[in-house]
Amino acid sequence: MRAVVIVPVLTRQPRGEDDDASRPRLSRSADARRDEAVGLARAIDLDPVHAAVVTVNDPRPATLLGTGKVAEFAEIVKDSKADLVIVDHPLTPVQQRNLEKELNTKVLDRTGLILEIFGERARTKEGALQVELAHLNYQKGRLVRSWTHLERQRGGAGFLGGPGETQIEADRRVLQDKIVKLKRELETVRRTRDLHRAKRKKVPFPVVAIVGYTNAGKSTLFNRLTGAGVLAENMLFATLDPTLRRLRLPHGTPVILSDTVGFISDLPTHLVAAFRATLEEVVEADLVLHVRDISDPDTAAQAEDVEQILADLGVDAQDSKRVVEVWNKVDLLDEDHRARLLEDDAARKRPPVAISAITGEGLDTLMETIEAHVSGELSPLTVTLTPAQLGLIDWLYRNGDVTRRTDNEDGSVTLTLLATQNAREEIESRLRGRA
Repeated sequence: MRAVVIVPVLTRQPRGEDDDASRPRLSRSADARRDEAVGLARAIDLDPVHAAVVTVNDPRPATLLGTGKVAEFAEIVKDSKADLVIVDHPLTPVQQRNLEKELNTKVLDRTGLILEIFGERARTKEGALQVELAHLNYQKGRLVRSWTHLERQRGGAGFLGGPGETQIEADRRVLQDKIVKLKRELETVRRTRDLHRAKRKKVPFPVVAIVGYTNAGKSTLFNRLTGAGVLAENMLFATLDPTLRRLRLPHGTPVILSDTVGFISDLPTHLVAAFRATLEEVVEADLVLHVRDISDPDTAAQAEDVEQILADLGVDAQDSKRVVEVWNKVDLLDEDHRARLLEDDAARKRPPVAISAITGEGLDTLMETIEAHVSGELSPLTVTLTPAQLGLIDWLYRNGDVTRRTDNEDGSVTLTLLATQNAREEIESRLRGRA
């Protein structure tokens, strides 16, 4: 399907009531916004035949764009024989309907496009339910443009009945009934997830959640660490459904690693609400890895968008004890850029971990950082095993860094090793059990 992509850039960005006025939002470059919109279109196999950035000084309530620009794009749509126009900005139902009339083709705004991508990517029953719920909430205000019979009325009951309900009211009622049904099913999903979490807590493996802007390399990192076969492509929203795998860290600490859906700027609020059951994996995680594509010119603005969504979920991105920033794709940087980043890191209170999920660079440091957060820092420990306890030697080598071994004349063995706090407690427990 051929598509024309329009990226409106408002000179005065409206600020929400909950935004912090003292903290200016980072502006995203127009070229980056256009490239992202084109990437979103290609993510569902659309063919963007034309993409343009439009500066909007005075947003029109009827069409968002000015009349001259609307007429200009009508000609472009006609000449390029486009089947669809994508407006990379939220549109009201009235604006969407008016633009469809003026451009004489179907119009999809940013919210609708993201919903289409999510609908195509959902693989599990849970994902399909969440996407369908978000779709229905989105469609409620747009029924009037989807039907041609909406003003027909159904007759009232009896002689004293009124004119009856209009078709649009009936359709909205049907939609609302579907929404209620889906919410019930998702509540069942949420309870099931709660049960799974409760079982995991009985075998207390720490949960490490990977979050980040879409296409930051989360799934590539997940596959590299766990050997999982999660789809990882240079595509926006390549994966949607969350995946959990068990991972053993260098000193033996087992953790559950969770790959989540990618975030994006202006993520529809009802989509966040629909995916809350999935995103609760992030809320419940012991450690959150915020993966950034450090090679992207707009990485700072992307990081701000991710931090805002985390804040909406109740996760403080500035909490260094719970959130670790991971700078991915350092292999794409030149030496000068790398040197500048390293200089900036030295002045930061919580320096990020620089990695390349493709080449494997920095992954050892990342694993050690994860283990230090979930199990405590490494510290030296000396233990002497009696002949009855020698069966623990293999376990100690797998769960600690043995730096020295002394075989004593009485048959005992003395080991000096580096171990995490959790490992130290486990060692003491096992030694008491074999005393």
